[in-house]
Amino acid sequence: MIAYLDTHTAMRLAHGRPRIGREAEKLVQRADLLISPMVLLELEYLYEIGRLTLPGKDIVRKLEHELGVRQCDLAFADVARAALDEKWTRDAFDRIIVAQARLNGLAPLISSDEEIAEHYPRTVW
Repeated sequence: MIAYLDTHTAMRLAHGRPRIGREAEKLVQRADLLISPMVLLELEYLYEIGRLTLPGKDIVRKLEHELGVRQCDLAFADVARAALDEKWTRDAFDRIIVAQARLNGLAPLISSDEEIAEHYPRTVW
């Protein structure tokens, strides 16, 4: 089974503050964890604006090493086409992250974001 991490979940796990929901914790323990490349980009953006102290690539490396997290390799053109249907948000990061999980067999997405949960039925927290 695979599951995706959204950006904020990735940040929490990488910074050793895994205050995540009980169901999310179970999924982290048993699933093969993936991130959209958009998560890497958003992490880097947050670093550039001073909201993170580590660059995105360092956070992703830490997650790879500690939790076996991998970047999803679905073709970006396919993910972008799928994101066209995510009209519920103007946030390009969320659109791509949700589209990637949806495109990959409606995979679970570990996220505490209430707006994502409202629009993506496989959100777990």
